[in-house]
Amino acid sequence: MPKSNTPISHSTANGAGSQRPWYLQLFYEEKTRAIIYQILVTGALILLGWYLVSNTLDNLARQNIATGYGFLSLEASFGISESMIAYSPADTYGKALMVGILNTIKVSIVGILLATLIGTLVGIARLSPNWLLRKFSGAYVNAFRNVPVLLQLFFWYALINTGLPKPRQALNPFGDLFITNRGIYTAIPEYHVAYWWMAAAALAGVIGWWALRRWAIRRQQATGQPFHHAIAGLALTLALILLAYFAAGAPTTMDAPSLQGFNFKGGWNISTEFTALLLGLTIYTSTYIAEIVRSGIESVPKGQWEASNALGLKPGHILREIILPQALRVIIPPLTNQFLNLTKNSSLAVAVGYPDLVSISNTTMNQTGQAIEAIAIFMTIYLSLSLGISLFMNWYNKRMALVER
Repeated sequence: MPKSNTPISHSTANGAGSQRPWYLQLFYEEKTRAIIYQILVTGALILLGWYLVSNTLDNLARQNIATGYGFLSLEASFGISESMIAYSPADTYGKALMVGILNTIKVSIVGILLATLIGTLVGIARLSPNWLLRKFSGAYVNAFRNVPVLLQLFFWYALINTGLPKPRQALNPFGDLFITNRGIYTAIPEYHVAYWWMAAAALAGVIGWWALRRWAIRRQQATGQPFHHAIAGLALTLALILLAYFAAGAPTTMDAPSLQGFNFKGGWNISTEFTALLLGLTIYTSTYIAEIVRSGIESVPKGQWEASNALGLKPGHILREIILPQALRVIIPPLTNQFLNLTKNSSLAVAVGYPDLVSISNTTMNQTGQAIEAIAIFMTIYLSLSLGISLFMNWYNKRMALVER
């Protein structure tokens, strides 16, 4: 008897009663199950968050502790030893926290720049043919990388306080520069509108330098003739700054520090706390950056060195123009992690008395009892700083990535 090619349906084979309802058929689809599971997990997280928040609010209400951020407009009534903006104890908690935010940003930016510079130099020195330089840089990395950063902060703070003289016996190497165990004091120009014009001129000069560089690159690609845009751009920037300086009145008045009582007043001061924190964060992070730079350089094929040497290029030119641009594609991702670590490690400033965001938030919590709100504020600030650094480094990483053809 000939076989039939007609497919047998499930309802025919197993009976009409075994046909699954439409909602069960929908559930047995993989995509549908994935969506359902995600909805259930999201709902569970929302319920958990609602429980935690409501439970916290109930506990605070039972203890008669006020909630909210209204305390930010109240008078702070405590002083801050170091501030980038005008501040007094009569200002609000909100302004006090702003001082802490700016201090955190200051030490993070300066630390990142110095750690990158030192780490790059040490990383290159790790590969130097000079035996003494190679061993010294290796000892630097191994010594400071294996000591916890908190202990390094204590070390530098104690070294500065015990190794430098008191203000009355301050070191005065030249002019109005004084080095003491309370900080470094030096003269600074008094405020004048000319300096704002000079800053604007410097910005215009940098923009002009960038435009000149782009033109020089296009010109060299078209004609093969190089143009020394670095010298021309620097000369343009300096000329604009000097023009703005003389056009705005050429101020010369300086605010010099002077010994008054037990300490110096006036001028520009780099505090002991800031110096110790900056040294600890910079040296500790630079050791990791040095290893990142070293491994990035070693990831470039040796044939690149050999081909460059065969062309008669100088070692410094080879490293700067050929090797490092290729190594950056390996260096940038782990370098981003070190920038984030340095920014977050700045919260250890409280250990040496530097008034950063965490230190001022702790004082705010102790005085107001608004612990949850204060912690939420500095967690949000650190999250924002970290995301900002990540966004910038991801943008830069994309710019340095190879373009597919």
